[in-house]
Amino acid sequence: MPTPPRRRTPFGPRIGAVCVFAACLALLSPVGAEAAARPGPHPDHTLQQQLEELVRAPGGPPGVIAVLHDGRRGRVLRAGVADLESRRRPDPYDHMRIASAAKAFSGAVALSLVDRRYLRLDDTLRERLPRLPRAWGSVTLRQLLNHTSGLPDFAQAPAFQATLRANPRHRFDSRRLLDYVADRPLLFRPGSRYQYSNSDNIAVALMAEAATGVRYERLLEQLVYRPLGLTRTSLPQGYRMPRPYLHGYDVSPPAPPEDVSEVLSMSAVWASGGIVSTPVDMTRFIRGYAGGRLYGRAVVREQRRWIPGAASEPAGPGRNAAGLAIFRYTTRCGVVLGHTGNTLGYTQLIAATPDGRRSLTFSVTTQINQALKPALLQRMRVVQENFVCALLR
Repeated sequence: MPTPPRRRTPFGPRIGAVCVFAACLALLSPVGAEAAARPGPHPDHTLQQQLEELVRAPGGPPGVIAVLHDGRRGRVLRAGVADLESRRRPDPYDHMRIASAAKAFSGAVALSLVDRRYLRLDDTLRERLPRLPRAWGSVTLRQLLNHTSGLPDFAQAPAFQATLRANPRHRFDSRRLLDYVADRPLLFRPGSRYQYSNSDNIAVALMAEAATGVRYERLLEQLVYRPLGLTRTSLPQGYRMPRPYLHGYDVSPPAPPEDVSEVLSMSAVWASGGIVSTPVDMTRFIRGYAGGRLYGRAVVREQRRWIPGAASEPAGPGRNAAGLAIFRYTTRCGVVLGHTGNTLGYTQLIAATPDGRRSLTFSVTTQINQALKPALLQRMRVVQENFVCALLR
């Protein structure tokens, strides 16, 4: 595609906007976020009981916090503690690792650039990132965003894992993470099947940088954080957590819970899972992102071309289907769009109705997935579906 004129900046008004920029900011203003942080006058005791049972379950999280927003007001339900030492309660302004929910942020950047015509969904790695292996050249941005690329997952590479085991706080060059699998062919023909891969979103961020000449962290700030009013969200390189924060734990009975909040360097995951945020900011984000407020209708339509049965990691509530850096969760009560994530010490679900009016942010302080805790994951998905039903009612 032609190179955009140098005078253009990706931070200007987007093409084909579906809402006035100022109106979008007003809809997601700090006033709305503060309302989301206040419990409503009539808490749902059944949902509260389910959270408390999840905390008490074998291997369950020391803390859980859920923020439901119905478009007018929000309420917070929480159980357990944010920190086993202080015993304080989880707070909507506590920082947390959002894990693979960060992939939605790389999607937001890439689709915003598609809307501004800096990128096309059919752009290939060969065109945008010629330094990557020639064997990967035909992979498109679309295939990276819906995990049909066939890229081998750098996080599974023996050399990467050995480095991490030797020093979990090792400072990686985040822009060279794909080098760990550069000697490997594609796992399958691009577009022929779905397979979740952390490499996909590293490549997405690199394509965004190549198209604009702007670092990914600044693209996040200008194209996502600022438009949606995210004031407590960042992409760190180190292992430290901003204060205050939800402490993440390894809960593996009979051993006592171990605080693992600051064990891993986020340079090891970068655009695939390194973002730190808060329940309040994630509520703002998913309402704007699922509602399509960052780009025009044509891009939204492309984003919502679903691959049935393709699940996020871990799977979200109900039946899962994959779009472009977003998933559709079809529950017994209706449909929400969003993303999940899990990493050492944390598991996340963010979801909203397709219009972005109603949202759920559901955060727990231990890692729950199919490989580690399949029974607990199934139990959590049931609770999450009940929360979605309460949201849609």
